[in-house]
Amino acid sequence: MVLGGSMAGILAARVLAESYREVVVVDRDTVLGVSSPRKGAPHTRHAHGLHARGQLILEELFPGLTEELAAAGVPTGDLGEMRWYFNARRLRPARTGLTSVTAPRPVLEHHVRTRVAALPNVTFKERHDILGLIATPSRDRIIGALVQARAEGSVPESLEADLVVDATGRGSRTPAWLEEFGYERPVEERVKVGLAYTTRHYRIRPEMFHGVQSINPVASPAHPRGAFFGQVGRDVCILSLTGILGDYPPTEPEAFMEFVRSLPVPDVYEAVRDAEALDEPVSFRFPASVRRRYERLTRFPDGLVVMGDAACSFNPVYGQGMSVAAIEAVMLRQHLRRGVEPRPRPFLADIARVIDTPWEISAGGDLDFPGVEGRRTLKVRMGNAYMARLQYAATKDAKVTDGFMRVAGLIDPPQALMRPPMLLRVLRHAVLRPEPGRSWLSRDAN
Repeated sequence: MVLGGSMAGILAARVLAESYREVVVVDRDTVLGVSSPRKGAPHTRHAHGLHARGQLILEELFPGLTEELAAAGVPTGDLGEMRWYFNARRLRPARTGLTSVTAPRPVLEHHVRTRVAALPNVTFKERHDILGLIATPSRDRIIGALVQARAEGSVPESLEADLVVDATGRGSRTPAWLEEFGYERPVEERVKVGLAYTTRHYRIRPEMFHGVQSINPVASPAHPRGAFFGQVGRDVCILSLTGILGDYPPTEPEAFMEFVRSLPVPDVYEAVRDAEALDEPVSFRFPASVRRRYERLTRFPDGLVVMGDAACSFNPVYGQGMSVAAIEAVMLRQHLRRGVEPRPRPFLADIARVIDTPWEISAGGDLDFPGVEGRRTLKVRMGNAYMARLQYAATKDAKVTDGFMRVAGLIDPPQALMRPPMLLRVLRHAVLRPEPGRSWLSRDAN
């Protein structure tokens, strides 16, 4: 049984279907046939990207998926050939060979979910609330879940399962359920970013992108307002503005446009100031990245595993969530192929190692912002000092952009950026930490 029908849940169902006679996916919403944002997943309205490692895994699990999405009008392109800005400077474009799929998240999930639902041994139990887990009298094993249809007159229903996968997202109640059964809650690590997305869609005009898939001024300590502006359909583009530490992009249209104008580079403002808006701005807040350290628990019931945002919810500006869920699904498949039921503690230890690298990238990057709360180790401080040099070097050297995108896309580990050939390229351009570039508005004022 899989609790949750978003990306982590449907990928779990896909690999479970290889080893179990029956797989049931439970979700509180109607999910089948849905390709637009739904109540239970409001964050899916905002910009998402399936980058590199995630795209490769989904293509392996669902052969032909990328071609299918492209045929449906979803843009695909090279991750390094997008127009990236860091510290108000454009990275030198690089052909990396890494595919980025900029589908609207509900559209991508619809295509993947349709593939999973077509499997003969997978069924979806839609519009059902998950009330709790069911354990044996000794409480050393989870044997199912208590659910209830979201319909008048319905009553709770016990569903038995050999294995329960919690993929319910950052609002997961597994910590509370463990406590009810006499276990400890997992320790939580939090990096409080106080992030908000505000998103609006526009009709595409040919001159908006000049042949690139997206334009992304990424937030930095010197320029904390950011944006993701990209094509998401044949004639539709998305603009998601980002602000941290309470500097929330507004939803009032004129104020929204003024926020766009305040970005450190003019590209996005010049593209949308006279564009046809297709909807009103909508905002979504993300208070903190949260990592639940299940792997550190000394006791954990059999028959239960945790995946996706239920285990670790990353700052979404790094675009890691779907790719990490895909890597975790591959890890689950490896455990299943041993021919025995996955044991929770070894599996949770393995996905903790999966999470380590993206957590190091995103949480470490957030801690470069002085106002973000969190523990700044020497490793974090040194990493951020080096990353500032590397990002500057990438504005001069396409090989540095290539290496940077391979790490951002979760293909290579961060250590790859410290190998001697890359280190020499970086130091050739930035021995000292460079000053950030100036905003286009301050340049115009001078």
